[in-house]
Amino acid sequence: MSGFASDARIPSRAGVGLKAEHYAEIEAGGFETDGAAWFEIHAENYMGDGGPPHAHLRKIRDQFPISVHGVGLSIGAEVGVDPEHLSRLSKVVANYQPGLFSEHLAWSTHETGFLNDLLPVPYTEAVVQRVSAHIAQVQDAVGRRMLLENPSTYVRFETSTMSELEFLKEVADRSDCGLLLDINNVFVSATNHGYSPEEYLDAFPLKRVGEIHLGGHAEDEDDLGDRLLIDAHDREVADPVWTLYERVLATIGPRPTLIEWDNDVPAWAELDAEARRANRVLDKYRDLAGRGHADAA
Repeated sequence: MSGFASDARIPSRAGVGLKAEHYAEIEAGGFETDGAAWFEIHAENYMGDGGPPHAHLRKIRDQFPISVHGVGLSIGAEVGVDPEHLSRLSKVVANYQPGLFSEHLAWSTHETGFLNDLLPVPYTEAVVQRVSAHIAQVQDAVGRRMLLENPSTYVRFETSTMSELEFLKEVADRSDCGLLLDINNVFVSATNHGYSPEEYLDAFPLKRVGEIHLGGHAEDEDDLGDRLLIDAHDREVADPVWTLYERVLATIGPRPTLIEWDNDVPAWAELDAEARRANRVLDKYRDLAGRGHADAA
């Protein structure tokens, strides 16, 4: 699976997650040229040998660049990175030559078990060392730089000795990874924990951002009746998240931007409309690209 016709590089335009519901429309082409320009795949969906998912992905990869987003590496786990999972991930990357590769700051493995969730880590020096070592191991295995995604969180650890921003900066500096800035995650976490998302973004190590994620969130209440946001990925991007997105682009200029819509997947036209909205915002800040803002990817 090599020699794809399309350029592997991810443009600083909007992309969307590749869903089986949309295979036929994407392969047929002919949709709006101001819409989705690239596709993200979850690596774990393509770790099998052959079958329809690979057949469709080969066709789409020949027309569009893709990014690979991992959801199962368990970068923060004490047990370390599973060598078999890492081998399968490396094969996906080698086969499809993505323009970007990313993973979550989370853990999902414990002893011999795997939890189907992305669980948070405490922000301590020991975990900085662990995560940095795991990222270095992954980057060596796949032969490329990884982007680490900031999490959405609902609880805080009493054992944390540093802020999330301090933690991310330390890990990025020690492992020399890039960062995937999920702006919806910032808004969700800031709302849940009562801090300013604007101040968080202003202090974020934006020079390391190689990709941005935008997604939808659900609103709920916690046990005390306080507002609780859930990173649901089941609806359009909320207006406050679009505003924060513009705040970031005004500082660093355009970056590849993914619209995340993984649950209650809409019709292609609705998903592509979100990509077109993101492209309109990106175009507003296109002139910043030549003003000395270094690309992190």
